Amino acid sequence: MSVEPPQHLNPEEFRRAGHATIDWIIDYLTGIEDRPVSPGVQPGQVRASLPDTVPETGEPIADLLADVDRLIAPAVTHWQHPGFYGYFPGNSSPPAVLGELLSAGLGIQGMLWSTSPACTELETHVLDLLVGLCGLPDRFRSDGPGGGVIQDTASSASLCAVVAARDRAGGSAVLADLRVYTSNQSHSSIEKDVRVAGFGADQLRSIETDDDYAMDPVVLRTAVEADVAAGLIPCLIVATVGTTSSGAFDPLPEVAAVAAAVGAWLHVDAAWAGSAAVCPEHREILTGLEHADSYVFNPHKWLLTNFDCSAFFVADRKFLLDSLSVVPEYLRNTASDSGAVIDYRDWQIPLGRRFRSLKLWFVLRSYGVEGLRAHIRHHVEAAACLARRISSNQRLKLAAPASLALVCFSHVDGDNAGKELLAKLNATGEVLLTHTQLSGRYVLRVAIGGSRTTSDHVDRLADLLDELA
Repeated sequence: MSVEPPQHLNPEEFRRAGHATIDWIIDYLTGIEDRPVSPGVQPGQVRASLPDTVPETGEPIADLLADVDRLIAPAVTHWQHPGFYGYFPGNSSPPAVLGELLSAGLGIQGMLWSTSPACTELETHVLDLLVGLCGLPDRFRSDGPGGGVIQDTASSASLCAVVAARDRAGGSAVLADLRVYTSNQSHSSIEKDVRVAGFGADQLRSIETDDDYAMDPVVLRTAVEADVAAGLIPCLIVATVGTTSSGAFDPLPEVAAVAAAVGAWLHVDAAWAGSAAVCPEHREILTGLEHADSYVFNPHKWLLTNFDCSAFFVADRKFLLDSLSVVPEYLRNTASDSGAVIDYRDWQIPLGRRFRSLKLWFVLRSYGVEGLRAHIRHHVEAAACLARRISSNQRLKLAAPASLALVCFSHVDGDNAGKELLAKLNATGEVLLTHTQLSGRYVLRVAIGGSRTTSDHVDRLADLLDELA
């Protein structure tokens, strides 16, 4: 042949480039606190700084790292900054980064057991470890009819639950009669998932909440009974443990009783708060989970594992496989046909999948139970201290009870004062907060949970509130 293959880095060049890249990451993280949390860039500024064409000949990795340093790093929002309190945390840690690096180096596609047995079996093992670590019901273990799988996000996991619940209730034949229920404080992904699964907007019931923003089970029961009386079919109820806006906990036992009475699938979304269950003293938030058909939480939010890593569990995997398994001839193989293995491509929407369990395995083994619990407990304690500081500030008031490591507050002078305070705080470059609305009020949220965030950083935030409110 006349066409030569491309020139890859040779082993020694790769080694040097790898060392340089790891050094860059370490230097970035070491100095991250010296950077402003939010970049001061305008829309289009980053793209305008980038070359317009692909180079004709390859460039050295050193030049690429230099451009990352010059063009990319100054223009990212620094989620690993200890002053990042927005949305919910996006955890990362050195063991997780190394596990991700190994996954990239192996470069496997783990859609089937046969495409990489270790990818599948490590994932099954790690998800079973999480069941024990978090005190989850045994029905979510893989050695029974249920089991766990790593999805990219809770949005994708919840979509799988929506599809399984839809089909268990009769699927396309009765789709128009199916109804889904969730609180008006649930994550927006639930509404999107319902749409993607083919439901109309009028088939999703938004249930009112109580004074603490948790789903009201009496309102839920009334809505379900009215639909049944009208000849409709309640197929799915989604409960939230740790809502995005206020960290509220839906009453799982009462919600589960409503679901059981009509045979509806119960899905529990604990995307953020679920990590707290590594600490026995916080497991009461999951009371009633033993009645759930599916459950999801995200180690990438608060369990030291970098994005993306969402742990999704089902009590009976049959319904998930019935909905999502499609077996073309080109994917058939002896192991799958034997029924003795798990093919995780049948547990998710996409076919392809990465080796995500490596980074989670690295985190669990590197920190151990003690380290993971210390991570959660330190942030919960810091949040309690911050809530006390806010309560003692005459210009601020708590907008909801502090929930684990989430603190929500408003300005006593009203919404405009709250907006001005948020702008002042974020303009310091030391912190980043985001906002929400609760009962029509403008509310600032402090989501403590960053891998590098300590009580000293939270104390500094409290000082800024005293200075700027």
